[in-house]
Amino acid sequence: MKRIPDASSAVYPSRFSSQLTRRRALQGALAFAATSLVAGCGSSSSSPPPSAPSSPSTPSSPSGNQQPVPSGPTTSATLTVTATVAGAIPSAFAGLSYEKSTLYENPYLFTGSNNNLIGMFKRLGASVLRIGGNSVDRNVWTASGAGQTEGQIAPADVDALAAFVQATGWQCLYGINLGGAGPNPYTSGSITAVTTPALAAAEVAYAASKFGSSLLGIEIGNECDLYGNSYFAGADWSLSQFESLWATYRAAIVAQTPDVSVTGPADASNEGTWTVPFGEWATSKNITLLTQHYYRANGGLSTSTAEFLISPDTSLVKDLSTLRAGAKTVGVPYRMSECNSFYNGGSSGVSDSYASSLWVIDFLFDCALGGSVGTNLHGGGNGTGYTPIADANGAVVEARPEYYGMLLFTLAGSGSLYTTSLSADGLNATAYAVKTSSGLNLIIVNKDSTQNLQLTAQLPDNATSAALLEMTQLSSGASGPNLSATSGVTIQGASVNLDGSFTPGTAYALNPSGMTLTCYVPALSAVLIQIT
Repeated sequence: MKRIPDASSAVYPSRFSSQLTRRRALQGALAFAATSLVAGCGSSSSSPPPSAPSSPSTPSSPSGNQQPVPSGPTTSATLTVTATVAGAIPSAFAGLSYEKSTLYENPYLFTGSNNNLIGMFKRLGASVLRIGGNSVDRNVWTASGAGQTEGQIAPADVDALAAFVQATGWQCLYGINLGGAGPNPYTSGSITAVTTPALAAAEVAYAASKFGSSLLGIEIGNECDLYGNSYFAGADWSLSQFESLWATYRAAIVAQTPDVSVTGPADASNEGTWTVPFGEWATSKNITLLTQHYYRANGGLSTSTAEFLISPDTSLVKDLSTLRAGAKTVGVPYRMSECNSFYNGGSSGVSDSYASSLWVIDFLFDCALGGSVGTNLHGGGNGTGYTPIADANGAVVEARPEYYGMLLFTLAGSGSLYTTSLSADGLNATAYAVKTSSGLNLIIVNKDSTQNLQLTAQLPDNATSAALLEMTQLSSGASGPNLSATSGVTIQGASVNLDGSFTPGTAYALNPSGMTLTCYVPALSAVLIQIT
């Protein structure tokens, strides 16, 4: 594979079992496409679309554009939304994560002139790009390097990345090699990724000088809770050993770059026995952010199916609760800095399917309700596993199904999360409410394969107008959505172009009556309702 799969069970066998048991949570002025919600739609690759606003205004819709009655069986459902705040979606919530080896690819993927990829990022609004993954510990800073050399991170590589990040308006969470300080450093051919605190400090100093305010923070190492199976195999490796080594690296880094933010521990799992204790040891004096990883299960297992992916994830909710309480004790926020559907690069035909569109909406809302300040969906490449944006030879190939779920989530905006209660006769459906500066936005996800929902929503306040956008999937010749389809996903009939431009059809007009609103949520779809 082009990308190194995260935490391969062949290298990290302990993750195989722990993940199974613990990982799981417009026509005229009335047309939707001309509203601020999709500002910049239709722009070309030479002029990337501007960032999607964090709190989009509610579009109006022609009164004649009513939502059609879906074909097939229908189940009545009721949704109650209260004004009780259950959480928040801060800005820069839905981010992306890539392997550090991406930095030296030839041609470069991350450059200030890759307008298509810049547009794809901007379409999601300003957020955070995390550079990390297993390859963090397989590369060494080489100040004299020419760049685009396997196993080396050179000034030219960092220059290209910094230019890309600044062009997107995003920030970067940047990973540094720690595993190379162990007795069993990564070795491949002529590459031996041995590193030292001094090399790490020099790399951070250079990166900070190029990124400026675009540098969110530094992660030291990647999934260090699993190092005992790899870089430190056969050696004394424990949380206390990690803390001691980490402290040495941090001291060297801040000695050269005093104002840089340091984060950690970027664990694979072990929230209660590694991540939180590390945070309590480090304290808010030494870290600005707790970072944690999440994958639901092993992508190589036959049980890692589309149906399993979209089922409720109670273990994720439990893990988020542990992180939330721990971060509060430490006095810093926490972020799911690397996450996606299934590890080992994903499950082919599942992680790249329509199921991921529906799954990622629930995942993002679960993380927000669980107190996380953000997520970074891992990806890159053009394989059959996970990636929100497919790329090859330095160019965007397509927006994958997962990207559409992320986009619908970001279109709901930033703000307070209101409590919701959905009754849908036991069907696999979820509902969320976001109170933004422009109004109230609802997202309802119907994961049932046959039953449409005829929804009646009780709102916390009177509504004067509402408009609905539908995310669905349809393959050529098909009569309805297919959970396993790897293409054909649209939002209000529109797909995302290679440059991130996006021109959805006219939103469906809903007619609220006081505090009551009715609509349909077709089978295997998600809808965004914007209410004023």
